[in-house]
Amino acid sequence: MASILDEYEDSLYRSASVQQSRATVGIPHSGYVNARLEKETPIFNKQRIDFAPPEKINSLVVSSNQLCMSLGKDTLLRIDLGKPDEPNQVELGRKDEARVYKMFLDHTGSHLLIAMNTCECLYLNRSVQKVRALSRWKGHLIESVGWNKFLGSETNTGPILVGTAQGQIYEAEISVSEGGLFSTNPDQYFRQVYTLEEETGPAPVCCLEIERGIEGKFFIIATTRKRLFQFVGKVPEGTEQQGFSSIFALHADHLPSFREFPASFGFSEIAFYTPKLRSNPRSFAWMMGNGVLYGTLDYSRPDSILSDERVWVYPSDIDITVNKPISIVLTQFHFLLLLPDRVKAVCTLNGQVVFQDLFLEKFGSLTRMIKDPTVQQIWIHTEKVVFRYHVQRESRDVWKMYMNMNKFDLAKEYCKDRPECLDIVLAKEAEHCFQNKRYLDSAKCYALTQNYFEEIALKFIEAKQEEALMEFLIKKLSNLKPSEKTQTTLLTTWLTELYLNWLGILEGDPSQRNLYLDTREKFRTFLSSPKYKDCLFNNRASIYELLASHGDTEHMVYFAVIMQDYERVVAHHCQHDEYDEALNVLSRHRDEKLFYKFSPVLIQHIPKKVVDAWISMGSRLDARNLIPALVNYSQSASMQQINEAIRYMEFCVYQLEETQQAIHNYLLSLYALCRPDSLLSYLEQAGTNPNRIHYDLKYALRLCAEHGHHRACVHIYKVMELYEEAVDLALQVDVDLAKSCADLPEDDEELRKKLWLKIACHVVQEEKDVKKAMACLSSCALLKIEDVLPFFPDFVTIDHFKEAICNSLEDYNKHIEELKREMEEATQSAKRIREDIQEMRNKYGSVEPQEKCAACDFPLLNRPFYLFLCGHMFHYDCLLQAVFPNLPAYKQAKLEDLQKKLAATSQPSKSHHRPKDTDTISLGKGQQSREQIKADIDDIVAAECVYCGELMIRSIDKPFIDPQKYEEEMQSWL
Repeated sequence: MASILDEYEDSLYRSASVQQSRATVGIPHSGYVNARLEKETPIFNKQRIDFAPPEKINSLVVSSNQLCMSLGKDTLLRIDLGKPDEPNQVELGRKDEARVYKMFLDHTGSHLLIAMNTCECLYLNRSVQKVRALSRWKGHLIESVGWNKFLGSETNTGPILVGTAQGQIYEAEISVSEGGLFSTNPDQYFRQVYTLEEETGPAPVCCLEIERGIEGKFFIIATTRKRLFQFVGKVPEGTEQQGFSSIFALHADHLPSFREFPASFGFSEIAFYTPKLRSNPRSFAWMMGNGVLYGTLDYSRPDSILSDERVWVYPSDIDITVNKPISIVLTQFHFLLLLPDRVKAVCTLNGQVVFQDLFLEKFGSLTRMIKDPTVQQIWIHTEKVVFRYHVQRESRDVWKMYMNMNKFDLAKEYCKDRPECLDIVLAKEAEHCFQNKRYLDSAKCYALTQNYFEEIALKFIEAKQEEALMEFLIKKLSNLKPSEKTQTTLLTTWLTELYLNWLGILEGDPSQRNLYLDTREKFRTFLSSPKYKDCLFNNRASIYELLASHGDTEHMVYFAVIMQDYERVVAHHCQHDEYDEALNVLSRHRDEKLFYKFSPVLIQHIPKKVVDAWISMGSRLDARNLIPALVNYSQSASMQQINEAIRYMEFCVYQLEETQQAIHNYLLSLYALCRPDSLLSYLEQAGTNPNRIHYDLKYALRLCAEHGHHRACVHIYKVMELYEEAVDLALQVDVDLAKSCADLPEDDEELRKKLWLKIACHVVQEEKDVKKAMACLSSCALLKIEDVLPFFPDFVTIDHFKEAICNSLEDYNKHIEELKREMEEATQSAKRIREDIQEMRNKYGSVEPQEKCAACDFPLLNRPFYLFLCGHMFHYDCLLQAVFPNLPAYKQAKLEDLQKKLAATSQPSKSHHRPKDTDTISLGKGQQSREQIKADIDDIVAAECVYCGELMIRSIDKPFIDPQKYEEEMQSWL
């Protein structure tokens, strides 16, 4: 057998006659271009299967991609459509004249029931090759089977329902055990549960369907030629395997609910539509004599699953007496009717024929149409040919139908991904709402369309629907892109004007108070929207003008706060004497510049609160910028108010530790003016180090002098180290203060003596108190009685100075004795030094002939050498070579100079006739002698042993090998 999935036949077979997608109402033009590309790919696309059956096709069923076909009298062909090149042929093994009447395939494609025209029934499982007869089923012509989709498996059908031509409904179960297929009968049981009747008596059971609802409720649908029955009942949890007898038992005494239609053409057929992602059908279509009963399935209803029922009559060209429909198939939005020579697709939304496909006579009369619910493919066959329909984008034009039915929500749902169609639906919905005076809904829809903005706006203006116009503008504004700045600016400005007008109208009407508050809230929400913040900020001048033109100061302040234009807000509060509110705004937003600007005004009215706000700002405020406000304020303020200025300055100095001179100077001026007691403590706390004092000393001195604060002036003089001026001024205040100043110049005894003399002079001449003058002598060791005597008048008797004079003479005697003792000690020290020198001159050391130099290890006596007390001995040149690199640069230069001088003295004199004593005299006068030069060289070179002295200690961190010669040394070892 050739492949089932070959390419399409030519256009003759693809669509033999008419394929059309009919629109019912014209669509108004929008901003999109409707290309109508849907017609290029029909919804129902036909494919002829490349298959030439060796015998006539009697019956065909498909489920779960499994196709079973009855050929001729005794052949059954099974095809897995996933592997179409591997068909499986099974022989029924019938030798009599029995033929296949109908075939039924379950939802898994595993269980196949073959009803014979001889009232027999055969069973074939997908996993086996041999057909089995169902002995319990014998004597019944099977018309329909209701499969159990909830308990069925590949080896067991679970309880199923079987309808016969005599109207009986049987319950049965078929099971196949692995490895023992022929050991037992596959039909477990076969018992009658109900009989369907019409007016004339029992009627054939045309269709059976089993569905499960919520809470364990089952719905069983059974149809005859004119009636549709529903059996509803619960099966207790855990007893599902026992079957449905209990449901039918509920209706043993009375008929179940049913729908009946008068006309009949001898049979009926029901079809269901099940979405791919759902287990239960969603809609049904029942083909009967009066037409097609279509509706949805609502599993939450208590007694009937059928909902939203309607009857679509057959198209006018169908005459049920001549060419009655043969089969029906239901898709999501269409039901397809099979006629002897054609297929018609009718839309379930409006009952219109949207597709018709004629078949050529050479194919023969159409026999059966069936749908595979798992892959949504439709199969049609004649006795010679098999066709397959693919359903492609079935919902492409559904939006039009819903739109024409005014079901706009459903219409929009089916054109989400097609903006041009969505625009048409929105425009139609907007127009519909406008005509029904639902202006707000109309505005919301119009805002989403591509219709001309001006036309829509004028439409609402002419209808005097400002609220709807505002809604339209708001929605339009929300849909603008960030790049459309001009449009955003125009809409925001227009909306502001409309809101202000509307608020003005509502505010004057007390009965509209609630509406006014609601509108005001919407306006504020609009102004504070983050989406429009940039636009409103860039055009805030225009918004301010609009608010001002309407006199709406409340919203002007609100808008200024949103724009963070706090300067305008604070200025507004100040203009209306709302100083507390102004300060609250400043404190809340903590803007330093605004504090500097408005503090001069606020401190005049609420000084304490302003200072508290300044203190709460801490170091964020620069107190220097607040001084002008404080100066203007303190000039006209009371003492209590000046204290607030002092409080803030003290906070800056003591808490913030400000070092700015202007701040300290201003605090000093406030102290000098109002708090003299605090002035001196401030000066003393500032210290006496001029480098660490932050106020201006000269300014402070002038200020204190102007206000007569002499003690403060004395302190400043001390800091400036003007001790004479400090003592002079202190003597006008307090002698003890002057004494404390006189002791300050510790390094200048002459000045200290001079200052104490001033104090003594003042005491003697001004206070004429001899005892105090004598006390000055004891307070200062630099003063003597002879220094003070000139200040006393001539008539003063010596009795007043007797004790002082005696003490002075005793001091002189003690000093003389001390000098004598020091002279004797110096004489003894000089004597001991002379003795030590003489002893050192006579000290010597012995050197053996075999002694060697500690540096070069050559005999020592071959060249001049040095001997150290530690015992180390070095040649002169070896010691010089070891010491010279480690000498400081200045000693190296001095040593080189001495060596040059020594070399010069060793040269013979040019004059050989000069006397010896003359030469010695010339050396003594002009330059050092040779011995002196050698002694200087020894002091540098032989100051210490190179191995035992500090030189060795200093060289402990030096490497043994010079880094510059390291590579050379390393190569020499290789």
